[in-house]
Amino acid sequence: PRGPRSAMAGALRRFPWLCNVALYGGLFAAGDAAQRRWRGQPPDWAQTRRVALVALAFHGNFSYVWLRALERALPGRRPPAVLAKVLCDQLLGAPVAVLAFYTGMSILQKKEDIFSDCRQKFWNTYKTGLMYWPFVQLSNFLLVPVYLRTAYTGLCGFVWASFICFSQQSGDGTAKSVFMWLQREKLNADGESSEK
Repeated sequence: PRGPRSAMAGALRRFPWLCNVALYGGLFAAGDAAQRRWRGQPPDWAQTRRVALVALAFHGNFSYVWLRALERALPGRRPPAVLAKVLCDQLLGAPVAVLAFYTGMSILQKKEDIFSDCRQKFWNTYKTGLMYWPFVQLSNFLLVPVYLRTAYTGLCGFVWASFICFSQQSGDGTAKSVFMWLQREKLNADGESSEK
């Protein structure tokens, strides 16, 4: 009998697009739900559905096609090819993904100015991503088989989704805004424990 892990690996091989996109959407939705929980906020299932929809409709599909296109254009795991893929991903793929997230969320939230979040948060979010994604993609292109790359990106995307959902809802797109929030939470917790 096959275990869940081998069943998942088999499904990813037989239905790579469907499994990768579904996993990506689920992990982005989980990232949104997690960041709300970490902030002590009640679940906002409408918001989480919007995040899942943007991830399913765009991010999962884009990642699947993009990572395969990079592999066709720059095949192999030799250092020059891997570094070129990381560079292309950060210069071309990352800006598209950030723009699509903020714009897609604004459309689904029926904001009057769908580019407002992009104008306010794009550069900060993109620069924050440069502290995370190059390392993710370096390991992805060096170690992960092509058919699992979108799934791996989605798994790492859980952390990113938590950050970008926080930024979209209450941050400014910087890692500093998250760290400031975490510091406030720690100070509040320390203050409450000293009062007891």
